[in-house]
Amino acid sequence: MKLIFEKSREGAGCDILSACDVPRYELPREAARQESWELPQVAETDISRHYKELAKRVHGVNDGFYPLGSCTMKYNPQVNEQAANLRGFTDIHPLQPLHTVQGCLEVLGQMESAICEITGMDSATMQPAAGAHGEFVGLLLIKAYLREKGETGRNKIIVPDSAHGTNPASASMAGFETVNIASGKDGCVDIEALRQAVGEDTAGLMLTNPNTVGIFDKNIVEITSIIHEAGGLCYYDGANLNAVMGVARPGDMGFDVVHVNLHKTFSTPHGGGGPGGGVVGCKAFLETYLPADYPVKVECETSHETRADKQAGTQIGQQDSSRSRQPVNAQADKSAEVQDMQEDEAQIEYTMIKPDSSIGRVKGFYGNFLVAVRALTYIKMLGRDGIPQASANAVLNANYMKARLKDVYSMPYDGLCMHEFVMTLEDIHKDKDVSALDIAKMLLDNGIHPPTMYFPLIVHEALMVEPTETESKATLDDAIEVFRAVREKAEQDPEYLHQCPVNTPVGRLDEVQAARKPILKYEFKA
Repeated sequence: MKLIFEKSREGAGCDILSACDVPRYELPREAARQESWELPQVAETDISRHYKELAKRVHGVNDGFYPLGSCTMKYNPQVNEQAANLRGFTDIHPLQPLHTVQGCLEVLGQMESAICEITGMDSATMQPAAGAHGEFVGLLLIKAYLREKGETGRNKIIVPDSAHGTNPASASMAGFETVNIASGKDGCVDIEALRQAVGEDTAGLMLTNPNTVGIFDKNIVEITSIIHEAGGLCYYDGANLNAVMGVARPGDMGFDVVHVNLHKTFSTPHGGGGPGGGVVGCKAFLETYLPADYPVKVECETSHETRADKQAGTQIGQQDSSRSRQPVNAQADKSAEVQDMQEDEAQIEYTMIKPDSSIGRVKGFYGNFLVAVRALTYIKMLGRDGIPQASANAVLNANYMKARLKDVYSMPYDGLCMHEFVMTLEDIHKDKDVSALDIAKMLLDNGIHPPTMYFPLIVHEALMVEPTETESKATLDDAIEVFRAVREKAEQDPEYLHQCPVNTPVGRLDEVQAARKPILKYEFKA
């Protein structure tokens, strides 16, 4: 396939913009480009065909089975897109007066309430732009809390070895040191190792539950108690919340802060660089450190008002409204203008506040708003009964696949799993020189996106499978037969797997060369 630049022909083009109907403005020379843009010159048909060709090479949840473990690549209902495309949500600007966007603020407010109810937290912010960003924000809340208490010596975050790779990275970015603790033979946190790791320098614990190998840690309450007794706080990585939403709440397990990946649990777009959503929830004692600004209901007597005082927040909203409002007729009666402004202010049910000890704004304005619209639509569509049912189906699907495959693939952990399970290819790699990568490549030839490979690191030659709740039994049965056939082929003709994939547009790539010498830009001819 040619790149769009390689399809460029001198003089080709298409008119996609109407003629300019406002006076043309010329930038000062010092602010303008000194060289012309290197843009491809292509016709509209070339553009259409180029993107159609690209689409044929993409594999997403709309194309086939996508069991990417620990990422919850589930189907995103189209009703989410319909809601997010309503003009009342798309034709807005973050600098509008508050009284003109009350419905949008209510979306954020309802999302906060829903997240708090599902996670067992007292308050939440929609501002973080992604899951890892939410991790960072959650750790900043912990850091601000400890700093205000004068406990700056608490500078270590405990992270199990089964954690997501972003956990230690986020801890480092927040200025903490990471203390890694090993998992036990059961795949859960080693309690004795945890007791030895805590101390006066413990700031907190970052933990995913169910964990990365798909196991709900039976000692979770004891784990959070150990951290609290040592004076630290407990942070919940919500990457695997899809397994327990509506059934078990992190707040009830003893966690103080939680981030939620909206794209994993609440069916918003996943991949492609975003936009995403990494909602952060916290217990009441951390509310005062939340990012500014976020919406609260003016007439609602909540803990928010004890923090920043409801009246102060209301005044901020009223000042913004009156300052931004312009009279339609400059010659109008001033008394009518004042009355009109008062009526607008009376329409304000939600206002924006900045908590007393806020860590500040962590993203422009209030987060990726349309992602919140999609997530709230999903929550409303499922309802109180549908949310736990989705989790139950995810757990059922994972256990069904595990039970049907355990006679041909080695499972490092016995018993029931939650939403995902891990297989190890260590045996066949030793006997037949067939790796987890080889298995994954042959799955591509059968129209299945491979599971997560070589993760978690505590399982050698790992394939981590997460079927999600949106796949039917028929789809799972088809996938199971493919997995079994691939294993049989690996036993009979291991050399064939070394050549896979053979039916995809691009064959097996030199991944080492691609990692060491990547081509990151198109080189134009001189």
